[in-house]
Amino acid sequence: MTGRGAEKTMWRSKLTIPTAFVLLWSTGWIVAHYAAIDAGVLTFLLFRYAGAAFLLTVYALVSGATWPRSAHAWGHALASGVLIHALYLGGIWWAVAHGVPASISALLAALQPLLTAILAPHLAGERIGPVQWAGISLGLVGLILVLGPKLANVDPVELDTITLLLVINACGMVALTLGTFYQKRYLRTGDLGSMAALQFIGAFVVTLPFAFWLEGMRIDFTWNTWLSLAWSIGALSIVSIALLLHLIRKGEVARSAQLIYLVPPAAAIQAFLLFGETLSPIQIAGMMVTTLGVALAVRR
Repeated sequence: MTGRGAEKTMWRSKLTIPTAFVLLWSTGWIVAHYAAIDAGVLTFLLFRYAGAAFLLTVYALVSGATWPRSAHAWGHALASGVLIHALYLGGIWWAVAHGVPASISALLAALQPLLTAILAPHLAGERIGPVQWAGISLGLVGLILVLGPKLANVDPVELDTITLLLVINACGMVALTLGTFYQKRYLRTGDLGSMAALQFIGAFVVTLPFAFWLEGMRIDFTWNTWLSLAWSIGALSIVSIALLLHLIRKGEVARSAQLIYLVPPAAAIQAFLLFGETLSPIQIAGMMVTTLGVALAVRR
């Protein structure tokens, strides 16, 4: 392969993987809406973790993938799964299912890149330059423009009643942020398939008592549940998480997290196509501003 051909292939890889990650990750907000119809959200996530762990374990065994060789490595894989899956998804899904508006939840989750950028110099030794800070700030402004019209329609009285749920939602975002740093520090090497299987096992173990205690393991296996579960396991728990782990391993932590800025606009477009939700000119402008902010933030 010529030098120009190799460079073009590398450029396509750098563009395709982040784009696929954003598109798949953003569907989580759509699936969460359907999943909560016929099941308790923690119980649904429990089945999601179990299905993903089973499929990944089978794949690892069939493909001859290597497993962690020490107890410490197993512990790190399990712990990272608790942060990235159990606490992040559990916190956000629980808050949304019990009254937090999806727009506020998305805004809180989208603050992760800002928190990541602030912590990166201290926890990962990564330097965030002025251009990256400008991109992060611009991305946040764009998110406010996208989500602002929805936030303006929230009843102030309702906001007072869901303060605790907002804290739970924010804690989920913090858990994902810490999980990316934990992944970068302790799980730099190893097979992604076997490591992801252990992560889902860790998430399952932690979620199980809460699903039993808070929801009584409520789930109705309707067609809606099966379809939501299939998409959650295949597209979200396996493919999108594999892309996230790949981005964390190959790139800087802050640059990987900044892709989250594109998730709310992508989810808004999907909601428009699926549910007919309209987008105002201000929201469209906010999407463009967010895209520009990401372009600046990921520059070296």
